[in-house]
Amino acid sequence: MQPLDENRIRKSFVNCSKGEAQRLALPAGLAGLDWSEVDFLGWRDPRAAQNAYLVAPYGDEVVGVALRAAAKHRSSVKSSLCAFCGTIHAATDVSLFAARRIGAAGKQGNTVGTYACADLACGLYLRGKRRPAVHNPVDRAPLAERVERMLANVARFLDEVTTDNVG
Repeated sequence: MQPLDENRIRKSFVNCSKGEAQRLALPAGLAGLDWSEVDFLGWRDPRAAQNAYLVAPYGDEVVGVALRAAAKHRSSVKSSLCAFCGTIHAATDVSLFAARRIGAAGKQGNTVGTYACADLACGLYLRGKRRPAVHNPVDRAPLAERVERMLANVARFLDEVTTDNVG
């Protein structure tokens, strides 16, 4: 992903108002981020943990979406799969994220949901820089292929968010 500054990140949001985008908390350590290992930028708001944000390459542009996380699972016995990177986690380490659709659909309250790594650090799991609490089968595909697969999954989610399906 190309390096992004605060202004570009805030302007990328498509499913919230300009005011909301200006007020959202940016990720800690943004200035010192190693962009060579960032496939998409995802973070939780430290002041309001149910608020999360995703900024990702989408076609020829960068698109940001505001997300809301559902309450955490209570059981750590079960496991869940991240829809973006395919990492298997304890159920407590995967969150259901909902994003308001754009346009009239979003104004009517229509949302799109997906299960993803609770910390939105999918790229770090793919690269082995973070390890989930549960065993994962080894994916022997080259890193570039796994990243491409993850970004395709993110793009499918963004396709849904950016579709105004009122009609």
